[in-house]
Amino acid sequence: MQRTSTQITDLEKAVVEAIREQGPLTGAELCEILKGDALPLWRTCLLAEDLAVYAIGRRYLRLDRRIEGFARLSPSVLREFLTYSVIGQAGDREAILYRGDQIRRHIEEVTRSKSQLAYEIISAAMDRFDLSRPMCGQIAVMIAGDIVYNMAHDVPRPERSTGRLVRGSDMDIVVVVDDRFPKEMMARLDEIIYHEKQRILMAPHIREEIDYIVKDMDRVREQVRFDGFRRMVACKILQEATLLYGSEALFCTIKAILKNAGVTQQLAALEERARIFRETALRDLLHGNHKEIKEGLQDLFYPAEESEEFQ
Repeated sequence: MQRTSTQITDLEKAVVEAIREQGPLTGAELCEILKGDALPLWRTCLLAEDLAVYAIGRRYLRLDRRIEGFARLSPSVLREFLTYSVIGQAGDREAILYRGDQIRRHIEEVTRSKSQLAYEIISAAMDRFDLSRPMCGQIAVMIAGDIVYNMAHDVPRPERSTGRLVRGSDMDIVVVVDDRFPKEMMARLDEIIYHEKQRILMAPHIREEIDYIVKDMDRVREQVRFDGFRRMVACKILQEATLLYGSEALFCTIKAILKNAGVTQQLAALEERARIFRETALRDLLHGNHKEIKEGLQDLFYPAEESEEFQ
């Protein structure tokens, strides 16, 4: 790509100057310093010969209604640039890797902290529910989302229902009860977890968000039909989830149902499709007309919520 635009050249100079003064920076730090639009800044950092961009962590499947075929990768291009990337001078590899390691350790600490908080919240809820010993074996509480990929962040963002700022990644919790669990007790279990959700959202010293759902095995067996967006999202969340609390046997049963229904294989195919789509779209984002990018590929560039399962 011929870089003849004065605007892009000036932006590149500004980025290089900021890095010379402060050392390698994240995309969010550069945005804060330069006060500009993130898209041209991202393009400049990726295309400039004097700059190097080091991405931290991994990419994983996310389902998005706005994308044809629903499959995209998370983090979004913008979130990856802002939170999970280090930008430095091309010849300063050691400093870039050092800063990247600092950020990686911070992400791992945020992930551990959120995972521990999720366990404490669910443990407190179950204590209030006062389960009998047999009933403890009838519940599997799973955690999904950024946390299971060791990619949780603490960048403040507004919570959907209240607009209150929360500390980054939410905690996606799925509670599944088996066929023996009394149906009349599911509503009480839901109410207790909801109380914990509100408590940590409103507490000024916590301000964390839980998205959760309580469902039975009949619902799981219905969702593995994998027909329609909402069922696909539910299956994707169950597939990535790890056991947080409760019955390992029930957890393994759910995983086996997903595999036997062919859902595991279908999700793997969607993830591969999403990887190919990302690679193609990145070329268009980097080299395409700025107006066309804004109109046609912004759904890939910007983050998406994957919340329908919890509504």
